[in-house]
Amino acid sequence: MSVKESPIPKLYQADEVEADPSELEQHPADAAEHIGGLDLTDQVKFIKQLPVKDAAQSIAEMDQHDQRILIKHLNPGLAARIVEEMAPDDATDLLEQLDESYRKNLLSRVPAQDRAELKTLLTFDPDTAGGVMNTDIVILDQDLTADDAINTLRKEVEDKEIPYYAYLVDEKDSLTGVVSLRDLLVARRGVMLKELVKTQHLITVSYNIDKEEVAKKIAHYNLLALPVVDFGNRLLGVVTVDDVIDIIHDEATEDMQTMVGAGADETTDSPVNFSVKKRLPWLIINVINSAVAAYVVHLFEPTISKMAILAALMHIVSNQAGNTGQQALAVMIRQLAVEKFDRKKAWLAVIRELKIGFINGFLISGGVLLLLLVVTQDVKLASCMGIALIFDMLVGALFGASIPLILKEIGRDPAQASSIFLTTITDAFGFWSFLGLAGWMLLG
Repeated sequence: MSVKESPIPKLYQADEVEADPSELEQHPADAAEHIGGLDLTDQVKFIKQLPVKDAAQSIAEMDQHDQRILIKHLNPGLAARIVEEMAPDDATDLLEQLDESYRKNLLSRVPAQDRAELKTLLTFDPDTAGGVMNTDIVILDQDLTADDAINTLRKEVEDKEIPYYAYLVDEKDSLTGVVSLRDLLVARRGVMLKELVKTQHLITVSYNIDKEEVAKKIAHYNLLALPVVDFGNRLLGVVTVDDVIDIIHDEATEDMQTMVGAGADETTDSPVNFSVKKRLPWLIINVINSAVAAYVVHLFEPTISKMAILAALMHIVSNQAGNTGQQALAVMIRQLAVEKFDRKKAWLAVIRELKIGFINGFLISGGVLLLLLVVTQDVKLASCMGIALIFDMLVGALFGASIPLILKEIGRDPAQASSIFLTTITDAFGFWSFLGLAGWMLLG
């Protein structure tokens, strides 16, 4: 029974146009880049001329937004064959992007065994180890001999994406060890597999662990693949290093974009209305925050009117504080992204940033004080500027380092619009400290 789909141009009925043979023989990553440069009609034509396996590998290398659009404009039968040829983790990532009706339509065309596996993978949270794991692995009974294992590998390895490791299980399917091809080749004849892993320190993660933690663990232990198990230590799949690279790339992109109030999953190809919905709320908040800084300036309007040079100098104070805060903010967000959260270590890092802020503030304020003294011959004005600079740079360092930690402590993304909050604090405090000091030291 066919499933009614949303209106989609039937581009898969377009006339065939032969592609350059060299274009059809590219590496999947290069083919994905080539496809991305074509218009949608030509993308469909190009994919139809590729062998299904090559088409699957090429689409797997494309950006998710482009994947979703392209797959929905292919003939459903061809789309289903492409999904079938993909590695299970790549196929799951693609299917998660599709609306439910179209996903069901594609899955109904996939062979029953593959369909059951994909449905199982779709039940895992995509941001966990289970959501990014690959089930296309070699599993061996621990009671096999090394010779029997090699014979088994010869039969199975062609269909596996990760043929360099085999995972040993007992009669309860519990993971007992991991052996590499090298382990098997150098093993003495007749030795049991379980003997090869008797002293092995097995490193695993449970399926519900956040994918960022998985990436950190693989990086920490320099692994090519990390087994994923359930709470009974039964093997479910593995997360591979290529998935970790994608995770790190995605998380870096997400942190950079959310730090300034853009959408975490936004790209240059995202629909305009999608980007507006993601950005507008934070822009509204930014307007409100900016109004706070403007109000602080308004409070000191009589002071500014008596000494116009203050209007020019006050922005130097707030900008220096803002830049100091952004430096601390970037370092702290990076630290939280690549290491397991350690509360004591994190707050010690805040103290470190305060020391750096003080030293930089002392040096910068000293230089500005001397320069302003030479230019204006006004000791009080130069002193006011120097004192305000060092205090506001300290504030910038303090809040730049602590805002991500505060967000982390309350369960929010440490990068979530942190730049917007920081700018508000440094601007408001910078204007207040400088103009307040000026009113007291110069006009008081």
